[in-house]
Amino acid sequence: MVLSDKKIGFTMTIKIIILILILFIFTIDSLFIEPNMLRVKKYTLHDEYLKGIKIVFVSDFHITPTGQKRFDKLINTINNENPDIVLSTGDFVGGYKENETMPIEDIAKNLTKIKSKHGIITVLGNHDWDTDGIKITKNLEANNITVLANSNKKIYINGKEIYIAGVEDLKTQNPDIDKALIGAKRPTILLTHSPDIFPDVPQEVNLTLAGHLHGGQIRLPFWGAIIVPSKYGNRYTTGKILEDNKTMIETNGIGMSILPIRFNCPPEIVVINFE
Repeated sequence: MVLSDKKIGFTMTIKIIILILILFIFTIDSLFIEPNMLRVKKYTLHDEYLKGIKIVFVSDFHITPTGQKRFDKLINTINNENPDIVLSTGDFVGGYKENETMPIEDIAKNLTKIKSKHGIITVLGNHDWDTDGIKITKNLEANNITVLANSNKKIYINGKEIYIAGVEDLKTQNPDIDKALIGAKRPTILLTHSPDIFPDVPQEVNLTLAGHLHGGQIRLPFWGAIIVPSKYGNRYTTGKILEDNKTMIETNGIGMSILPIRFNCPPEIVVINFE
């Protein structure tokens, strides 16, 4: 009996040590390693309308007052991809309060360092609108960044006529897909901060790009995201989604919100090559 008790005690000690090690690894990774990573996630999509075009898609920047180093890394990573165009689904600011974010004037000026043959087109996110959507729009547009709000823009890339449409944020504004697509023809790429509008997107849209969910920020192996700010749960959390003959790419984004941690969910930019 005494020997059995010793074995039980030893087993419990090993389990506690393993648990402590797991918690230690989780803490170090989620606080200090993953938040400072930047993955380049690449997709090759087959679309005759968009063949030969290269897009860099970024979202959920959440630039903090001390985020210049990370911002520079992001800009350099985008420039290394030499994109035809950069598309964004917003959330530029770090938080709702002035002391939580880099000033939008500085964010907008930094974005001008991005080298894109056909510029940057974006929509705003919930953090942008909750902070000051009008001010953010003015600063972005003053730096030659197109901001869409239930509207679209016709551009030409490699001689191809393309429409980039964008809807307002679902949480803070009034997204209107029909209005955003007025006058648009195929091929059309739709920008939306929240992926939750995807079921309502018509099949005529070639590709939908979305952010907002950050991939959940914390993703447990074999489980997925613990918390997802979507009425659809994990359905649209991250990656390429194929549904009803439609395609959407949902990105993990760049920054973080609520908690400054990431686990098994690294920050990323998305590179899309059309063949």
